[in-house]
Order: sequence, then structure tokens, then C-alpha cells
Amino acid sequence: MTNILFAAGPDRWAVYEAPLRAALDGFGLDYALRCEAEPETVDYIVYAPDSEVRDFTPYTRLKAVLNLWAGVERITGNKTLTVPLARMVDEEGLTQGMLEYVTGHVLRHHLGMDRYIMNPDHRWDPVVPPLASERPVTVLGLGTLGTACAGALAGLGFPVSGWSRTPREVEGITCHHGPDGLTKALAGAEILVLLLPDTPATQDLMNRETLALLPRGACIVNPGRGPLIDDAALVEALDQGQVGHATLDVFRREPLPQDHPFWAHPGVTITPHVAADTRVPSASRVIAENIRRGEAGEPLLHLVDRAAGY
Repeated sequence: MTNILFAAGPDRWAVYEAPLRAALDGFGLDYALRCEAEPETVDYIVYAPDSEVRDFTPYTRLKAVLNLWAGVERITGNKTLTVPLARMVDEEGLTQGMLEYVTGHVLRHHLGMDRYIMNPDHRWDPVVPPLASERPVTVLGLGTLGTACAGALAGLGFPVSGWSRTPREVEGITCHHGPDGLTKALAGAEILVLLLPDTPATQDLMNRETLALLPRGACIVNPGRGPLIDDAALVEALDQGQVGHATLDVFRREPLPQDHPFWAHPGVTITPHVAADTRVPSASRVIAENIRRGEAGEPLLHLVDRAAGY
């Protein structure tokens, strides 16, 4: 029998138990799924980084840890975790949610919708936006989410550039990499989308120097990770008109403190980390598939590169 520990908190257990059992049953696995178990009996841990499980040493039979979140920065540095770690890549739910968020807010900024939505003076102000083909967009991060969003935006007619730390090729996207590539990617970005992981190499990537590389008045959409942006530098760039607007879904501290300057700034739209929440039914199927693979001796999906941090 395969023993599975759900170590992602009692609230999530209440919503995940039935979908996980249904997904596991679909593979005909002989399993026991529990939210409490003796460590030495556990084969797989379904995990969230806010779990009470911090020391993996007692889990002597453990084969893999399967993260419920796409972000793994809070667990990759755990030296007691020596078995494979898989992050959540849910194209059915998480990826689709991110794609909808990004395309919606890029179109909002492209069309200048705020001008009409927030119009208390009832001004008749007919400003015709350019066509998508005349609005360059850059996506920083060409992983699963970034590639999907870049492709969708290109499909709408936007000229899309993408940037990654290492070389990538994505059909229909002008790809850049490395420090020199970042400069080129930012220089043409009238709308910038941030979909990078949170690693030491990406923290404060958007700072006073890099924000200055953007075309004046550029818009930023960040549904990736809060630490990608230097908060103070962004407020300064907004005040100076270098950045026209920033739509932010993720922050260094969440919930965002009530006294944070983002709340009161007219150039900032705040959404409460809703861009790409994990969808329980589809995420359960991703977890079950990896357990099936593990038991069949097949390679696990979405394994984390500990050195890279994602």
C-alpha cells in the first residue's frame, strides 16, 4: 500500500480530500491518504510551504514531496529535504487562470480602459488606442506560465518579446536572455509582464536602473512574485511618470500592510493574489499523476532544480 500524507493544513484538507481520493481512485492505486501519519510509514507528502512539517529527516521511507503551489522558494533551501521535490504545474487550472489574468490586464492597459471606468467628472474624452500590432509587450520569464501568456498575447496581435536568464526559443516570440538581453527586452516594453520565480538572482530585478530602461509611461503587470520589484523604486518611477501604471497581484508581505504606499497611490491597482490560484480538481489530478508515475517507476513531472531555485 502507498501511504500519502497530506501536509498542507486542515483547511486545505477539507477541500482536497475528496478530489484527491477521486483522482487517486481513477488510477486504481492501492493507497492510504491521511492528514496524520507516522513519519516512517509515509511514501509521499502532498505539501504546502506553510505546512507545519519542516524537518523531513524522520520520513525515512519518503519518495517525493509534491508541492501544491507553483512557488517553491520557501522550501528549496530546506537541507532536510533530500528526496525529489515537484512543484505544481497545472495547465488545466493554474496556467489558464494566469493566462486570463494577464491578457485581461494587458488589454485593459492597452485600451486605456481606466480612463472611462474611473471617470467621476463624466468627461467625454475620446482617445483612440493604437492597434495591438503597434503596442510592444515584454514578458519576463519564459517558463510554463510565461510561455503560455506570451503566446496568447502574440495571438492577439501584440509584438511580444520574452526574456529568460538562459537561452530559450518560443515560436512567435522574440526571445532574449542574460543581462544584455534584459536591456533589450525592457527598452521596447510599453507593457511589461513579470512572470519570473523568486530566486536570489531575480529579487529586485526591477529597480531604479531597470525601471529607467522602460519607455516612459510604460505599464507593469506583476502576477509573478512580489520581490521581483523594488517597492520604493517603483513608487518613485510612478511619481515621476516613468511608469504610467502598475497592476500588482503579489507582494513582499501578504496581505499587503494597510500603511503600504501602494494602497494610496493612484498609479497602482492592487489585486489580492488571485491571478492564478490553484484549482483543487485539476491540481488533485496533477498530484495523483505524479504518485502514479512514482509507483510505476516513471520520471516525475515538474521536478524542481534545487540549484536554480525553481
